[in-house]
Amino acid sequence: MSINNNSKSFGGKIVNKLLYVFLIVWAIIQIFPLYWLVTFSFKDNDEIFGGNLIGLPGKFLWSNYQKALVNAKVGVYFANSIIVTGVTIVLTVAVSLMASYALVRMKWKFRGTVLFLFMAGLMIPIHAALLPVFLILRKVNLLDTYWALILPYVAFAIPMAVLILTSFMRAIPREIEEAACIDGCSIYRIFFSIIMPILRPAIATISIFTFLQAWNELMFATVFISKDSCKTLTVGIQSMAGKYSTDWGPIGAALVVATLPTIIIYLLMSSQVHKSLTTGAVKG
Repeated sequence: MSINNNSKSFGGKIVNKLLYVFLIVWAIIQIFPLYWLVTFSFKDNDEIFGGNLIGLPGKFLWSNYQKALVNAKVGVYFANSIIVTGVTIVLTVAVSLMASYALVRMKWKFRGTVLFLFMAGLMIPIHAALLPVFLILRKVNLLDTYWALILPYVAFAIPMAVLILTSFMRAIPREIEEAACIDGCSIYRIFFSIIMPILRPAIATISIFTFLQAWNELMFATVFISKDSCKTLTVGIQSMAGKYSTDWGPIGAALVVATLPTIIIYLLMSSQVHKSLTTGAVKG
């Protein structure tokens, strides 16, 4: 019996060590592109094409960041992306929260039809609507404005947000709201003071998904915006590539600037996202 126990414990230790080795290798694979991007941003063309593509730069060229932020107007593009993405997230969360509450908790005639239309929006590729959206925006004179990007981003983000929120709301016991009604709470007080705090993990998940969609989107931003004062980061970085020659160091610096908000947003909201995933797993 003791021999069997010792063999099992020995086998378990080997499995754990192999698992640790695998996770370490996987972490290195995931982190390496970030390391490469940061070191790339401090090099010049001679060093990049001279063979030192992976190693540390011989001289850290902080001027690449100055060229990107000032000369290439990446600072302006960054501010535009912040405005467009921030407004998109706020509108998506607000509209999807109210729509989901009405669909799950209220009884009205066309509730099922409206929910079906929201879910049908998940099947429409965002770029398949490029031409119709362009014609509509041109007719209402919204091209070359922030709203030319915000409105389509919100429209295509709401279906996924409604899907996530309705699933969470169905898991909330109705007894909580009934007790609040007995205590004299209005429907608005119930929504803002009870429902929204419970849905915080789902809201964080929606915010991250919407952020990634709006922050990294390129096609709409290229077609709908032509003024430099309204261009977002994706379009601005793309325009840094020259027709005959390209200074790759400042482009690497611009990519680092564009990547930082994504990392920060995930670090701030990752715990809420993990809660939403585990909650869905337990309640599913």
